Amino acid sequence: SSGINAEYGCMKVALMVAEKPSLAASIAKILSHGSADYRKGRSGSCPVHEFESSLNGERVKIKMTSVCGHVMSLDFSSKFNNWDAVDPLELFTAKTVQKEATPKLHIVDHLQAEGRGAVYLVLWLDCDREGENICYEVIDAVREVNRIADANIYRAKFSAITDVDIKRAFNNLGRPNENEALSVDARQALDLRLGCAFTRFQTRFFQGKYGDLDSNLISYGPCQTPTLGFCVDRHDQIQTFTPEPYWIIETSIIS
Repeated sequence: SSGINAEYGCMKVALMVAEKPSLAASIAKILSHGSADYRKGRSGSCPVHEFESSLNGERVKIKMTSVCGHVMSLDFSSKFNNWDAVDPLELFTAKTVQKEATPKLHIVDHLQAEGRGAVYLVLWLDCDREGENICYEVIDAVREVNRIADANIYRAKFSAITDVDIKRAFNNLGRPNENEALSVDARQALDLRLGCAFTRFQTRFFQGKYGDLDSNLISYGPCQTPTLGFCVDRHDQIQTFTPEPYWIIETSIIS
């Protein structure tokens, strides 16, 4: 794609993407000095803010928009959904597929519509591993319709939504970190495989053993199960606590 959009004449277009609509609005307001135009996008949840600014020493048309958290989610292909036909052990090696996280928001369609014709892609996702992973979800979505060069994809790093922080980030753009994004991919795969396999296993295991559990899903999760353990431990400490007398010292100042 040449990046020359007929709508903007000969001016190059930069698409900027934040993690949520309110953040996109705040960044656009700061960088445009309050002069950004507002319009709706393909996703009714993610408006687009348009203004002109300087990027790489040239005047560009900026389209500032957002996603709503993760664009994609990981799941098993449909043939592994049948609990009776699939051994839980198979889930550790089963094929996984990427699916749009919230199809009704039309985020992929929105990103592709706004990304067509863009020369630059500037990523304003949250500055943590999850944000880095969403960066690559955005890149993948846009590149389905516009093969933006790696050299024209930038990452904004910021820690606060203030004029100083946002302008500093915009003037010191870096690159997205693929290794951090891949670490989230690995964590998602582990969560999916462990969670689904053990949930199916223990749900079946407890059936017929405890009457009140027969009709329930006994879920397992790499995060939820240890957290539940902490809650149970604390509950047991409270239930078995034996009160003991104690004293405190109070002081009074007499002037």
